[in-house]
Amino acid sequence: MRTKSKQSGLTLPEIAVVIATIALLAGFALPAIRALLNSFQTQSGAKAMISAALASARAIAAKDQHYAGVRFQQDLSGSQYMIFIINEEPSKMGGLTIGFRAVKGVKPIKLPDTIVVMDLRYNPDLLNPPGDGFINSDIEISNANIFRDTASFSIIFSPSGKLVIHDVRVRNKDGFVDSTSNTDISDDDVFNKKQQVDQKYNGYNETANPPGAGKFYQDDYPAMGLWAESSRHSFIICEKDKFKKAYDNGRAWTDCLAQVASGRIYINSYTGTMILPD
Repeated sequence: MRTKSKQSGLTLPEIAVVIATIALLAGFALPAIRALLNSFQTQSGAKAMISAALASARAIAAKDQHYAGVRFQQDLSGSQYMIFIINEEPSKMGGLTIGFRAVKGVKPIKLPDTIVVMDLRYNPDLLNPPGDGFINSDIEISNANIFRDTASFSIIFSPSGKLVIHDVRVRNKDGFVDSTSNTDISDDDVFNKKQQVDQKYNGYNETANPPGAGKFYQDDYPAMGLWAESSRHSFIICEKDKFKKAYDNGRAWTDCLAQVASGRIYINSYTGTMILPD
């Protein structure tokens, strides 16, 4: 006796209903996703990102039992990043006891384009005559090297997870110093010598020369505001649009930073959490 075979699957109308349902759900979800992404472009979103980075840096310090932290620094395009750094053995850092390198396998985190994070300190020798090392005038912040300096700083935790003030000099993973007596080339794709970073950004890649590497300048350029300096325990967050407009008008300090500085964000020494202004 013959029996009819039962066919499985969806009919064309059923498929159409499934596709329509998926499209409808996606339509409802997209605004929520867009709102979530936009939230990270606000100051509150940036604070959440920084808070998470600080917690991760504390965990790295405790796990590896080395001083570790977060480095704030801009790349050549002007975008600011948070880079996880760790203190390396002097033998691997060209003899530097304060040598820090990027944590292996952890990518730098780009901060929102709407904000800039600064600590308002700089190398006094960048001004002639030297300043006091704290930005408190439009003349100081208008200096490109001083701005680079104040937007490049580190926050460091001890192996016990406590916030500490520790001298820092970031270098490439091989510890190669940038000097005429040291021509060694590192392939570090985070911190590197100025020549290597410049070559990478300029697309320099000739057979006779190794291609550029590195996204950020290492701390070997005091004249540019990148040098060995103490880590910080506080910072400010400024809206980039307001800052740029005031900067272009020569009133960055008067119209923007002076007000923001009064709301400085400190970091709890024991928990690593941010202490937000009232």
